Amino acid sequence: MGRRGKKKGRPVSGWVVLDKPVGMGSTEAVSKIKWLFQAEKAGHAGTLDPLASGMLPIALGEATKTVPYVQDGAKIYRFTVAWGDERSTDDLEGPVTKSSDLRPAEAEVRALLPKYTGVIMQTPPQFSAIKIAGERAYDLAREGEMVDIPPREIEIGRLDIVEHKPDQTIFEVECGKGTYVRSLARDMGRDLGCFGHISELRRVEVEPFTPEDFVTIAELEAARFGATGDENSEAADDAEPADAVAKPVDFGAIDTLLVDTSAALDCLPQIAISDDAATKIRLGNPVIIRGRDAPVEAEEACATSRGKLVAIGAIEQGMFKPKRVFAG
Repeated sequence: MGRRGKKKGRPVSGWVVLDKPVGMGSTEAVSKIKWLFQAEKAGHAGTLDPLASGMLPIALGEATKTVPYVQDGAKIYRFTVAWGDERSTDDLEGPVTKSSDLRPAEAEVRALLPKYTGVIMQTPPQFSAIKIAGERAYDLAREGEMVDIPPREIEIGRLDIVEHKPDQTIFEVECGKGTYVRSLARDMGRDLGCFGHISELRRVEVEPFTPEDFVTIAELEAARFGATGDENSEAADDAEPADAVAKPVDFGAIDTLLVDTSAALDCLPQIAISDDAATKIRLGNPVIIRGRDAPVEAEEACATSRGKLVAIGAIEQGMFKPKRVFAG
């Protein structure tokens, strides 16, 4: 008797805009969501530290092809900087490395904001995923090795003070890809001469998603298992005794919590095509774009048929040329 292959999961596609709790790592969150949906594949669109909470967009199935577009989207964080101590990790996790009795006045903090707005150079934290000679900076830092991480260009759209107290300031920042909020706390603390570190961090938005798209682990579990609980454990759900009778599982309720795959592509021109054109594109063939308002040229565009995502491609001289095709 041949050995059965490992179950591949369901070909479910879409985005889970998870409200990640503090203490859960991004990889752990992806594994949890993949298991809850019994999805074939899953991935996230931007790491969120375990000590941070908030928006972690997780792509399932065909949505994984759209991850780069979400990664490039603007992000909004609300964070608290505790003044007086700098820490090795620039957050609460690491030990204190520098201290000061000074505390900044709100006017001093406010006067500093223009320096951290617009296109600026920023040095990532020692404990970061940046690769140095092929190794992650956080791995080298855990071994006690201080590495020289070159500064990088980032863009901060706005940086506002939400609330100021003598020992801490709450900020909200809208920023682009590659921004480290922990570095903002570290650098502002140094400029103010009082040192600082992140004591609380929450990602509020990741473009194009909004807080209205949020869903929690508890809500997903309730939709997946209803009033029956979680069927004891993941192991119990995966277990399949030889004499067991397979029970049909209804994923209808949890699937309604998915955001459509195409939502990640709102930043691209949208081209409506016919069923015949969709069939040709899914076979990898270019098609002529028809319609009075159809663009003649576009580096990237999104083709849809009957509201369903068909492909991402380029438009050259009125011809749509697919680059990435999605299952119908």
